[in-house]
Amino acid sequence: MVLELRQQLRLTQQLIMTPQLQQAIKLLQLSRLELVDAINQEMEENPLLEDMPEDVPAENHGGGEPTEVPVETPPLEPVTVEETVPTDIDWSNYLGEYNTPGPVHFESEDRERPEYDSFVARRESLNEHLMWQLLLCRQGRKEEIIGSAIIGNLNKDGYLQASVDEIASLTEASTSEVESVLSIMQSFDPLGVCARDLKECLLIQIRQLGLQDTIVVEIVRKHLKHLENKNYKAISQAMGIGLDDVFSAVEIITGMEPKPGRQLSDEEPQYISPDVFIYKVRDEYVIAQNDDGMPKLRVSSMYKEALSDKEKKLPTQTRDYIQDKLRSAVWLIRSIHQRQRTIYKVVESIVRFQRDFLDNGIAHLKPMVLRDVAEDIDMHESTVSRVTTNKYAHTPQGIFELKFFFNSSIGRFAGEALASASVKEKIRQIIQSEDPAEPYSDENMVDILTSSNINIARRTVAKYRTVLGILPSKKRKKIGGGQRKCKRQ
Repeated sequence: MVLELRQQLRLTQQLIMTPQLQQAIKLLQLSRLELVDAINQEMEENPLLEDMPEDVPAENHGGGEPTEVPVETPPLEPVTVEETVPTDIDWSNYLGEYNTPGPVHFESEDRERPEYDSFVARRESLNEHLMWQLLLCRQGRKEEIIGSAIIGNLNKDGYLQASVDEIASLTEASTSEVESVLSIMQSFDPLGVCARDLKECLLIQIRQLGLQDTIVVEIVRKHLKHLENKNYKAISQAMGIGLDDVFSAVEIITGMEPKPGRQLSDEEPQYISPDVFIYKVRDEYVIAQNDDGMPKLRVSSMYKEALSDKEKKLPTQTRDYIQDKLRSAVWLIRSIHQRQRTIYKVVESIVRFQRDFLDNGIAHLKPMVLRDVAEDIDMHESTVSRVTTNKYAHTPQGIFELKFFFNSSIGRFAGEALASASVKEKIRQIIQSEDPAEPYSDENMVDILTSSNINIARRTVAKYRTVLGILPSKKRKKIGGGQRKCKRQ
């Protein structure tokens, strides 16, 4: 076999996405807040982009330069200072005025004070709260180091993630010293903090409540699995006590906090800023895009004049740089405008399909897929998918993600199909109206939905119930009539 080098010509066709097209696709799938960040970053990198001010001063259309109107100012009079104090002052009236029992008003000097409205209160974190309590205990330096290591190994729920041996190795202390500090910290607020598992967390709270001699302790220590499954009969038979006593103990246990750290959580709530507002004006729906905080871009006139002015001979490298940034700026502005038009078309099509939902609520949501909107506005399904990703609409029925309006269909015995979201809402309403002592099983809900002309299988009900975050019927069952007083062992 002979190895040799050859040159061959091959003609092929392939689709290559230009950088401009990649940028347009990237902008299309960004949310509003992400788009604002991307625009601000581009403005920092591209000097030709500038934000158009809201109040643009009116230009002089007269053709001439503005003239200044002279303002006549009166001549300033010389200020004289008397060096001697007048001798005709009535000091008795002066002292009598300031000795009166009535209110006296003083004109305070205007000083720059901090604007207290600009200060934002910050919630105390779990670590800070525990460290403050540790320092109040007036422990030694070594105990503070051990306590600081324990606090550093707590998760957001307040549970200790490291073992005693690991903390002892970290702080160069003995296990008995770590156990001693840990026992002290387990009495800190919030109750149950610094526990190693759920069982220890509940036992700490039981000890703080003074219920060490009750059946609550034995239920937590030996029958926590039955308690989780709400198998109260098994607990009653294993302990040889009545169900009423079990119900009383369970009522106390369910009132405890299984995650003590979440009371001091430092997680900030994430607020949704809708991209589109849908208002109803008389019998028509009006679509308005949310431009609040969105920079209004334009190309800097200074650089455009520098390129168009032939008298100023710019260096070739400078001219090429400005032209490159100018093309990038113009393409970005066009891509943003195209993004806004595409979003408007998609939302307009959704409004046409889901008008019954906007008028009457989620029970009237129609089944719809991406292909329906894509064919309606003559676009590809992938484009519609990018438009509806991470974007929200404010409607008369509330704020919804645009993906919410696309649902699979559930058949009916007679009539048009229903959207899956409508069926989920129906299941949620059935569970809300059930008797807590006798909750509906999945089979019972199938019978109820069948009576409402909805053809659905039991496994589909179980799937929708799981999606809604609702427990099975045996775990939704609630006890009633329990006594507050718990039986002693």
